[in-house]
Amino acid sequence: MMQIPKTVKILYTLFMVVLVPFYWITYGPTNFLYFCDVALFLTLIGIWREDKLLISMAAVGILLPQFAWVVDFIAGLLGFSLLGMTDYMFQESIPLFARSLSLFHGWLPFLLVFLVLRLGYERKAFLYWTVLAWVLLIVCYLWMPAPGDQLTNPNAPVNINYVYGLDDNNAQTFVGANTWFFILFSGMPLLLFYPCHLLLKKFAVKPVKKDDLIPE
Repeated sequence: MMQIPKTVKILYTLFMVVLVPFYWITYGPTNFLYFCDVALFLTLIGIWREDKLLISMAAVGILLPQFAWVVDFIAGLLGFSLLGMTDYMFQESIPLFARSLSLFHGWLPFLLVFLVLRLGYERKAFLYWTVLAWVLLIVCYLWMPAPGDQLTNPNAPVNINYVYGLDDNNAQTFVGANTWFFILFSGMPLLLFYPCHLLLKKFAVKPVKKDDLIPE
């Protein structure tokens, strides 16, 4: 008995079949170190396995920042920049196809809410995602390019997951680089992941009843 509609699984997989090679060729493999891109893969595996831990990890990790993306995008459609997160979506210098793929930032959080409500929320997701996020942050800080680095591929990402500040063009100078990294390392779990964990634990812990399952 399936808990996730097969149509959802197929459509999501087709999207990933298009996105992954395009991103790999255009931006390079390091682009997949972004939290949101990691969440895409967790979701892909999670929907086919109907694995509530993987889905819960993706949800607890990106729901809050992605909903902020949605709000900022709506503001952009209304003609003003609120947070600056989605300014690139309105730059004509970026190909329309690339921007259309980036719309996943807008629909993925709603899909994850649906999936978590279908499967239930796994409490261990907060710990698992936090550890995974810490690993990604360390990799990005120690080995990925910083703002201003000369790259062979001009489209390759820099400052992945904001390990050098909020501006991809210039590293932040408010505090030392290591201090900023420590703030990010400790602040993300406290301010982004844990509040989402509490919300999901309160509203989505119980899985759906067997009567609601979708037959094969």
